[in-house]
Amino acid sequence: MATPRQWFKRISELSAQYYNAPYRAAIARAKRDEEDLFMLLVFSEMMGVPNPAAWSTLELQPLLMERFHDWHTRMGMERSPLDHFRCC
Repeated sequence: MATPRQWFKRISELSAQYYNAPYRAAIARAKRDEEDLFMLLVFSEMMGVPNPAAWSTLELQPLLMERFHDWHTRMGMERSPLDHFRCC
């Protein structure tokens, strides 16, 4: 026989599935689009095609500088992996 706590936990799981179900396809599509864009940028960079977004995203650099240090320390790098991009 299930305890009330187990019943509430099961009801909570079912309600979360019920509310999230309509959005699963949209989330999967957004993830696929993001991966496609990443692959496009990586392969174009590898083939020598200049990145068209480089100049339009230059204004985001001050915002990204704050997050870059957190990122490279989280990845296990003590110092910035880029020679021309110091943050420490």
